[in-house]
Amino acid sequence: MVESKLPPGFRFHPRDEELVSDYLFHKVLLHSSSSSSSSPHSQSNSSLLFIEVDLNKSEPWEIPESACVGGKEWYFYSQRDRKYATGLRTNRATASGYWKATGKDRPIFRKGGGSGGGGGGGSALVGMRKTLVFYQGRAPKGRKTDWVMHEFRLEGSLAPKLSSLKVLY
Repeated sequence: MVESKLPPGFRFHPRDEELVSDYLFHKVLLHSSSSSSSSPHSQSNSSLLFIEVDLNKSEPWEIPESACVGGKEWYFYSQRDRKYATGLRTNRATASGYWKATGKDRPIFRKGGGSGGGGGGGSALVGMRKTLVFYQGRAPKGRKTDWVMHEFRLEGSLAPKLSSLKVLY
């Protein structure tokens, strides 16, 4: 369990912009380069706070025991799995159900990042947040559960065309 490796009193409550700019971006850079010469910040903090999970091989109730960082939120990385080898659709199915997107994607802006994208006040688009709900069974007759996940992806100035890692909680 992640919590047992953290110092007493440690609290982890990052804003969406911090998850995208400080963690996901550094993970993508580390993943895309074959060397481990990424910033020490991303190496030490990310490796301790975020585990890697294969969402297609894990049911939602199996994730908390290995990804818990306090409270009712769990943070982890997951490699994007494509539904079809030549397509762009994401595979979100597990053995017992599937993650279904709800609502619309929400933009994440970095304050003071220059002009752009409607964020107002000199902010720049750096990512998007998608909300997903877990359904047991197969579509379209799946049964909605209480499991909710937020999927983050890089966009705008931070989005390299190198990888599709996502940070989720």
